[in-house]
Amino acid sequence: MSDALKIGGKELTSRLFLGTGKFASNKIIPDVVAASGAQVVTVAVRRVDMAFAEENILTYIPKDCVLMPNTSGARTAEEAVRIARLARAAGCGDWVKLEVISDNRYLLPDNYETIKATETLVSEGFVVLPYMSPDLVVAKRLVEAGAAAVMPLGSPIGTNRGLKTRELIRILIEEIPLPIIVDAGIGRPSEAAEAMEMGCAAALINTAIATAGDPVAMGRAFGMAVDAGRTAYISGLGAVQQYASASSPLTGFLG
Repeated sequence: MSDALKIGGKELTSRLFLGTGKFASNKIIPDVVAASGAQVVTVAVRRVDMAFAEENILTYIPKDCVLMPNTSGARTAEEAVRIARLARAAGCGDWVKLEVISDNRYLLPDNYETIKATETLVSEGFVVLPYMSPDLVVAKRLVEAGAAAVMPLGSPIGTNRGLKTRELIRILIEEIPLPIIVDAGIGRPSEAAEAMEMGCAAALINTAIATAGDPVAMGRAFGMAVDAGRTAYISGLGAVQQYASASSPLTGFLG
C-alpha cells in the first residue's frame, strides 16, 4: 500500500526534508541529499545568487528535488511576502517555508505575523508551509488561511535539543487536518524517529546533519530513522501498560 505524502499537488515518498544552511561546503549537499533520500530541500533566498554559480546554493540542489525557498531574515509579514515573491521571480517555484522571526535570542517565530503572511501568500498561489511555535489556536488559524502544512518547532532553531515541545506537537497531530512537519531543534536520528512515531507527517533537519562529523553518514542515519518511525506509526504501536505482562504463559510447566 502506498504511503506517499501529498502536499501542494506533489507526491513524496521521502518524509525527510533537508535544510541547507551551516554545511562546511555547499559541494557536499548533493551527497547528503543522495544519502538521506530527501526530496524536499529548503534554501534561504539570500543565498541564491544567479550571477555567481559557485556561490549560488541552487547550483548544488539536485534537479529532481522539490525546492522550498524559506523567508529566513523576515521580521514582519510584509518582509516575508516580499522575500517569497523574489524567490518566485528568481525561478524557485511556488513552495515556500514561511519564517517570520523578530526574536533575536531564541529565534522563536512570530505566530501573528506568520498568519498574516500566510493569508497573503496563499491568495497569490503559493504553497505555504509556515514555521510556528506549537499553539493549537494558531494552527487552526493557519488552516483557515490555507496553509499546506503546519511546521511546529521541536526546540529553538539550531540547538539540537530535541522534542522539547512534544506534548504540544501531539495536540496538533490530533486536532489539525494538515500534515504536521516538525521543524527545528531535532538533534538525533532517534528524536526524528520519535516524532514520526507520534504521527508527524515529516521532519525537517538541518543543523544536526550539517554540523555532524560526517554529514553524509548522518544524512543517511536520519533518512533511515524517519522511515523507521513512520513504519512504526502506521504499523500501530503496542499499548503502554502500568504493570508487567508476561509474553509467555506462567503456568503449565513440565513436571
